[in-house]
Amino acid sequence: MQRRRRRTTLALGLLAAAAVLTACTGSHHKDGDEQRQADPDLPVRTRAVAATDALLAAYDTVIAGPGAGRAGELQPLRAELLRHRAAFAEGLPSAAPTAGGSTGASGGTGTATASAEPAATATAVTTVAELGAAERRTAQARLADLPAASPDLARLLAAVSASDALHAAALGDTTPVTAPAPAPTASASASASGPAGASTSAAASASTAPATGTGSGPPSASAAPLPDGTATALQSALAAEHAAVYGYGVVGAKLPDDQQRTDARTAFATHEARRDTWRRLLAGAGATPGAAAAGYQLPFAVADAAGAARLAAHIEARLTDVYGELVAALPADRRVAAADALRGTALQARRWGSAVTAFPGLPEPAAASPSGSAAPTPTG
Repeated sequence: MQRRRRRTTLALGLLAAAAVLTACTGSHHKDGDEQRQADPDLPVRTRAVAATDALLAAYDTVIAGPGAGRAGELQPLRAELLRHRAAFAEGLPSAAPTAGGSTGASGGTGTATASAEPAATATAVTTVAELGAAERRTAQARLADLPAASPDLARLLAAVSASDALHAAALGDTTPVTAPAPAPTASASASASGPAGASTSAAASASTAPATGTGSGPPSASAAPLPDGTATALQSALAAEHAAVYGYGVVGAKLPDDQQRTDARTAFATHEARRDTWRRLLAGAGATPGAAAAGYQLPFAVADAAGAARLAAHIEARLTDVYGELVAALPADRRVAAADALRGTALQARRWGSAVTAFPGLPEPAAASPSGSAAPTPTG
């Protein structure tokens, strides 16, 4: 065991606790339609609702047909989609289509009422395998709208895209999620550079990354100075990755030489790559990247393989919160890099046994306040 002059708490929980979720943007209810039409998020929300309606209709088709025997597995996923829809529909005109014969805010099991285009898409989905592919395609489509969305809506889009990817994986679709070109929009932000993979330059255009968020390639050497607040969020992500690298060193040491240890090595390399990406991005913008701490105090004792798996799940779950914050903090043309990392950590958290939420990277309502956080505290 190495001696440490100073020991600091594993940064993941602390960083997650410091993240404060701002309520999603919506209508201020002042002048009705005029106010809503002025909302720049309206086109993005409308597309998000329509895409969710298409998935809901597809679930209904599969559950009523060849997937009837798996209804117990499919219904919880569909219920999460209703929660996604309610979040996206906030602030939309009341005439927007509803799911389950209601506003979709409290769930339901009725048939989704979708626009003509999503309904046509849903008719092509008749099997569970096709449903998984539809979830993956929807996860990809949501990433295209990230540059056009406000920061809060971008964070919601990234969270729901990660949830869609989790659904796809649960249904057997493991094809990597790649981000298409941004959707057409009148907003100037939509013409920004295309997305990049989690471990590639956040400024590179039209690049893609696998669902695990791995990749390689340095950021642009001509990166402009980072906007206010962005450097702070990147430093938080860097600190979290420093802690993750340390944590996975402990995880790997406690696992037998089997598939789990191989998975831990892969995750270790992924976190090293993300750490180096944020370090290069900060340095390229003229900031000094934060260094790793001399040591870290684990959130709980790790004595065996079960404890190691629990620690890996804890690390990844905490990182989803960090990357949710980063999506909202980054400039529009760099958000997909953070969304890629968010999706990758959510998939890894599920792989290690962490509970899956409907909105990875967003606090659950009961945990929205810092006072309700179970984050560890610094020592020494």
